[in-house]
Amino acid sequence: MNSLADNFRDRIASGGPMTLAEYMNDALTHPRLGYYMQGDTFGRGGDFITAPEISQMFGELIGLWCAIGWQAMGAPNPASLVELGPGRGTLMADMLRAGRQLEGFLDALSVYLVEVSPALKSLQEETLTSKADIHAARALGWVSGLDDVPEGPLLVVANEFFDALPVHQFQKTPDGWRERMIDVENGEFVFALGDDPDTDPILPPGTENAADGDIVEVRPLARTMGRDLGARLMAAPGMVLIIDYGHAESAPGDTLQAVKAHEFHNPLVDPGTADLTAHVDFAEIGRAAAGLGARVYGPVGQGGFLQSLGIKERAEALMAASPSHASDIEAALVRLTSADGMGQLFKVMALASPGLPPPPGFE
Repeated sequence: MNSLADNFRDRIASGGPMTLAEYMNDALTHPRLGYYMQGDTFGRGGDFITAPEISQMFGELIGLWCAIGWQAMGAPNPASLVELGPGRGTLMADMLRAGRQLEGFLDALSVYLVEVSPALKSLQEETLTSKADIHAARALGWVSGLDDVPEGPLLVVANEFFDALPVHQFQKTPDGWRERMIDVENGEFVFALGDDPDTDPILPPGTENAADGDIVEVRPLARTMGRDLGARLMAAPGMVLIIDYGHAESAPGDTLQAVKAHEFHNPLVDPGTADLTAHVDFAEIGRAAAGLGARVYGPVGQGGFLQSLGIKERAEALMAASPSHASDIEAALVRLTSADGMGQLFKVMALASPGLPPPPGFE
């Protein structure tokens, strides 16, 4: 098999059209041909730039958020610090460096990185094991899922993780809801509706009465993850921080997109060579966690959240310490916080155990 596209064509030829969730999952995580299995796709030399790669300020503030949360939890020792989808390891490195400011925080931590890509794991290991801060933590380990993290107090950070979880799409037709599938026509991948109406798709509240032609996205793994996080927060003190782009309330819309070399790319062309994502339904995650009893805060805009944590003051301190880089620091501040940058599209939601005070940025 020369490519993932060939693999998909053969599967469709033998088994019929595939769901978008199947297509998206394998396009990203196929063991040999998936996009995330290829290595470093981040930064200016890759396909896209995430907030930690824009500026150290982002990770430093998230690290302080975790340290304050740990203190509010009663400073438990031991405690787990978990990152879902750690990218290059840049965010965790910056978080741990900032965590040195609170005495005892790093000493209490066991750090767990949830990663499925061997190539990215190697990159993260290179980033983190070269940092002195990681050696202050009790342990550093890679796991395949939250179930592999020991029970007990925990802090979880998920930055641009949920948007890459696979989605199903359902389209409203005069005959009812039909799942949007991936088929092959003249050798090219195309969208096609399932032959039979789905009589009972599990749609988010508020989308059932959509108009004909409307598309609703459903992300079962996000619901499952929300429930799993809620259960963990009910079993032991903890806080979760979710940062991603998406919508605060469930609503119809086709948000599937692909990015390659910092440009939008047709998601049905050359699967496995571009990043595939869809907007996060924050309300869906919140409902799943709240259903188990966890407290839900937000979502709020990333810009306001970072400003409430003191990003402007941190930028001023960095510019004073390094005047020659002042313009770059200012540009990073604008990109992270402005409405024209990431300040509004990107949102932040926190989950917490009952009885804990509102997390920083949500007071």
